[in-house]
Amino acid sequence: MKPLILAIACAALVAAVPAAAQQPRPPSPATEIATLMKAGRNDEALQRADARLKDNPRDAQVRFMRGVILTEQGKIVEATVAFETLIQEFPELPEPYNNLAVIHAAQGRYESAYRLLQESLIAQPNYVTAYENLGDLYLSMAEQAYGKALGLDASNRVAKAKLEAARELNVRIRAVR
Repeated sequence: MKPLILAIACAALVAAVPAAAQQPRPPSPATEIATLMKAGRNDEALQRADARLKDNPRDAQVRFMRGVILTEQGKIVEATVAFETLIQEFPELPEPYNNLAVIHAAQGRYESAYRLLQESLIAQPNYVTAYENLGDLYLSMAEQAYGKALGLDASNRVAKAKLEAARELNVRIRAVR
């Protein structure tokens, strides 16, 4: 009789496992933060990130998301520090280099943005976003160069046409984002 009880108990256990496996898991902290960010609830997302980092200060994903939130909130100095710290502690991650490059480019610091994008691509040679940002950077650098040429020779119609084309393309690219 004992083998029958054991068989019934095993059958019950096997039947229970798939049901337990189907129980939805609570979302990860990063998923919760991302959901809040997508909903435009950056203040709440930042609070969640800070709370997560109190217990898990080396969580690179949440630290990165925190930097993105700070950037979106216009807290550029804090975001810069967040990305620089990530680069120092996790030099193998391409995203902090990329995001710091975007900040530098927005400040007109094109050379440092270029170097950071190159570092991002060294860390991950197939990083599509870094290549897109590199293209945007080249266009901004072209706009700047054409502007300088026109500043040196205001009658240069070719430089003026190129500057106008670069500006128009920059406007169109920014509208795509």
